[in-house]
Amino acid sequence: MKSSLLLLFSLSFVGLKTFAQTPGKQQDTKQILLPNGWKLSPAGHSITLGDLPLNIQLSSSGKYLAVTNNGQSTQSIQLIDPTTARILDSCVVGKAWYGLTFTKDEKHLYASGANDNWILNFPVNAGKLGKADTIKLGKPWPTQKISPAGIAVNNRNTRLYTVTKEDSALYIIDPASKQILQRIQLPDIAYSCTLSPDETKLYISIWGGASVAVVNTAAATISSFISVGNHPNELLLNKKGSILYVANANDNTVSVINTATEKVIETITTTLYPTQLSGSTTNGLALSKNEKTLYIANADNNCLSVFNTSVPGRSESMGFIPVGWYPTSVKVLGSKIIVANGKGNTSLPNPQGPQPVSKLDNSGIHTGSTANSRLQYIAGLFKGTLSLIDAPNEGQLKAYTRQVYSNTPFSDKKAMLADGEAGNPIPRKQGEVSPIKYVFYIIKENRTYDQVLGDLPQGNGDSSLTLFGRTITPNHHAFAEDFVLLDNFYVDAEVSADGHNWSMAAYATDVVEKTWPTSYGNRGGTTNYEGGRPVTYPKDGFIWDYCKRAGVTYRSYGEFGSYSKTGLKSLQGHMSPYSPGFDMDIMDQVRVDAWQHDFDSLLAINQVPQFSTIRISNDHTSGQKVGKPTPRAAVADNDLAIGRLLDHLSHSPLWKESVVFILEDDAQNGPDHVDAHRSPAFVLGPYVKRNTVINSMYSTSGFLRTMELILGLPPMSQYDAAALPLYECFTSTPDFTPYTVKPVSIDLEERNVAINESSKRSEKFDLTKEDAAPDLELNEVIWKAVKGEHAVMPAPKRSAFVILEKKKKDDDD
Repeated sequence: MKSSLLLLFSLSFVGLKTFAQTPGKQQDTKQILLPNGWKLSPAGHSITLGDLPLNIQLSSSGKYLAVTNNGQSTQSIQLIDPTTARILDSCVVGKAWYGLTFTKDEKHLYASGANDNWILNFPVNAGKLGKADTIKLGKPWPTQKISPAGIAVNNRNTRLYTVTKEDSALYIIDPASKQILQRIQLPDIAYSCTLSPDETKLYISIWGGASVAVVNTAAATISSFISVGNHPNELLLNKKGSILYVANANDNTVSVINTATEKVIETITTTLYPTQLSGSTTNGLALSKNEKTLYIANADNNCLSVFNTSVPGRSESMGFIPVGWYPTSVKVLGSKIIVANGKGNTSLPNPQGPQPVSKLDNSGIHTGSTANSRLQYIAGLFKGTLSLIDAPNEGQLKAYTRQVYSNTPFSDKKAMLADGEAGNPIPRKQGEVSPIKYVFYIIKENRTYDQVLGDLPQGNGDSSLTLFGRTITPNHHAFAEDFVLLDNFYVDAEVSADGHNWSMAAYATDVVEKTWPTSYGNRGGTTNYEGGRPVTYPKDGFIWDYCKRAGVTYRSYGEFGSYSKTGLKSLQGHMSPYSPGFDMDIMDQVRVDAWQHDFDSLLAINQVPQFSTIRISNDHTSGQKVGKPTPRAAVADNDLAIGRLLDHLSHSPLWKESVVFILEDDAQNGPDHVDAHRSPAFVLGPYVKRNTVINSMYSTSGFLRTMELILGLPPMSQYDAAALPLYECFTSTPDFTPYTVKPVSIDLEERNVAINESSKRSEKFDLTKEDAAPDLELNEVIWKAVKGEHAVMPAPKRSAFVILEKKKKDDDD
């Protein structure tokens, strides 16, 4: 049986004039509009945690609550009094990730040491964490690739079980001797594990697959596998151990299993509307004290789903509770609901600039003195929060549910009929015809709006932050002035790891979102987020998969592959053999030469694909590494390349039916005076308006939605379904005037020659793939390359966006 979570609420709103969104909180609303277009209005009250809390655990009596913070910057373990919400102790650790459990006697707290390949064993005494001992599973990364994830321990603390995400195994350990008793191979990446009440069975979620492994603890063997949804993560047993709940992130569902029969007796759908689209990202579970209510954390819907589970197999939807940004874990203590919000309660500005960075001691476990002050990096600016919410009564839950719906721009109707206007070249639904037949989608790397277009007076820019102005980027500027200037566009991603996923799927899975901060924090871990690992794929694939299913022809020029090589099956046979992937030793002129050669060859035989993805990425730059192109030469190279591409295309016979979309996969560290997500983006073509400034708030997902509507594709996630298409950028009266490339005045062969602190830092950068270099430092040396070695780069901003809406009194109130 499948229980739908759709609640039929009549939510009527009075339409007000919508102003261009700007940072800052409005006094007459509690809603916070995030850069991705979704809103927050967290229930209850909250306290600030660390960077990306992924797991919270209560001790057996409820005396303590432990938190593991697993973000890019400082990682830590926190001990909290859940009744007073007071942080009792906090310990910085070198590496941590998800795994966390107390012993029954509350005297020890076990935590994953992630790619150090050990379990941290903290003594707990009088509300303090003692010096951690370590249980070693192997040598640290990269010598061995293990990385413990979920942890379970028996009541007598004689057996510790941990599952791993790098070598996909179960380790059975004697905590007293710290010896590994047995290692059992699992079929794919594991996430969590939990013991049955009688300790005869251990259940393991196979995160990289769609099953739960059942281990006979006496025999230490896998006895069976239970099929569940895609990306099973958190597990929850009722007190009797008769019912097992499994959160399935990629399916937006919870599998309910009868443990006696090992059969799924129902699947709970956690979405706000009846949809198969990814984007709820179910990843946390908790039962009320009487076990009649199930609370489910939906990370990407920023809410809890609430179900009546009085009759197993016949669960009923009760409503929703609004929480913070990207809830990762939920627990219940008495009548209190406790939620860890991975990205906190808002996207905050950083007005104070440089902040001290904690220095780890040689063990990598405890804090020491502060190191030199450094500007904050975008990936480390998300501070998680802990929401504490009184369990709502029926009336309160109803009000909370209304709030969740008002926070959510997605609806099933929007998935079928997009925002738009009659007669616009952008259709509003599948089946409608557009005069545009060919879509060219250019993906660049890592710049903010102010860095490139801040010098344009007609836009909302800050010229003091402009590094690559008109002299260096004449074609970027001509695009913005001749066609449409979008000064309110925001990328959905934080870094390239999730950026290329958002750019190609309007979604980044829980695997991507929860693992990239570890690798970006130089803590090891398997990467390759561009199609190299199936575990990172969205359930229904990327935009190329949708093209394939719809019969839309497509081709990739260096995106998710290099030359003809790609790890993505849907791209095999669809890659340009001449186009390289990310490689800072190859000029973007080579990339546009390769595209032009391929385009002309296909045009000659009338085989130009309807959809082309083109990587032109040297605006990433190589910093001040001696012998490499200077930052301004690299960006000028990028500018000339996209100018040449538009020139060539606009002088071809296909121009009259074409459109070009250009964006950065992410904006990263800034600087930008509005928000670090704000980025330059362009729309070009005969049906695009000319000489127009558009202030509407757009996102990566909105760009993708526009492409989908042109190509006749359905939305890929709840995010692009909800996003505003760019119909305001288009006109039904075409202008077929071709574009003429603007020559650059910068020597593209200009090389870094100076020997200084920035060049020495740049020598240590890994430039073999995007974002392998520490982006905070890379952006600083780029700033100094343009502004001078002693110039101080302003801090990036992370801003709260607030929208004004007045709600009509609902008949149900």
